[in-house]
Amino acid sequence: MSARLTAREITLRYGDRVVSTRLSLDVPDGAFTAIVGPNGCGKSTLLRAFARLLRPDAGRVELDGREVGDYPAKALAQRLGFLPQDPQAPEDIRVRQLVGRGRFPYQSFLALWSARDERAVTDAMAAAGVADLGDRPVRELSGGQRQRVWMAMVLAQDTPYLLLDEPTSFLDITHQYQLLGLLATLRDQGRTVVAVLHDINQACRFADHLVAMKDGRVAAEGDPTDIVDAALIEDVFELPSVIVPDPVTNTPMVVPTLRADASALRADVPTQRGD
Repeated sequence: MSARLTAREITLRYGDRVVSTRLSLDVPDGAFTAIVGPNGCGKSTLLRAFARLLRPDAGRVELDGREVGDYPAKALAQRLGFLPQDPQAPEDIRVRQLVGRGRFPYQSFLALWSARDERAVTDAMAAAGVADLGDRPVRELSGGQRQRVWMAMVLAQDTPYLLLDEPTSFLDITHQYQLLGLLATLRDQGRTVVAVLHDINQACRFADHLVAMKDGRVAAEGDPTDIVDAALIEDVFELPSVIVPDPVTNTPMVVPTLRADASALRADVPTQRGD
């Protein structure tokens, strides 16, 4: 698979803390790429660099051979849709208004709200399962409902690239699988999807390209069937496991073999004592 979105030898930092050094990654075009790894390994930082929210100290992030920093803001927003971990909604904004903000990259003094914008918002809300919430204030929604509304906003942006940082956060298991199925469908329709996921088994089931990160570097990448084994899970997550075929999809399924020592756990739990 070809790559139009790439990182070339990038160094990423927050202040004095270096997260990644000379990191390179090609995002396969038209694929569903899942980025996995332990907390703090640089997954979200890499996604922010792709979305131009974090400028590399060194190296380049490129889209179609052009550094992302060279794109005008609206031009880039028509190509890349980004959902961060903890998006914040303006006070008192309603669902349909928030989803409509996904159409801002297409607005100008000469091109105001159009029938195409209206259709994009309606379709995005239906796809994200929030069509019945349009008039509700966002602040009154549950965490899972808000997450689906934010997903609808990104879908309304109608970009060929979707960058999603933990998109299944706050969702119950049914909505997690519905969302991942939607992302797989968007991939099948020609979109390029990149998502940071915490559930390795969900990543293996839905993604066709897996990137496993550790300590700010890419530990392995490729088709999950080709790269996921017990040695990789031990190396990246420090978790002993066995890998078995998913009984539904035949993709790799990680089954941890680590068992908690119940007596040790009990020793760590404070006991309540009477006065």
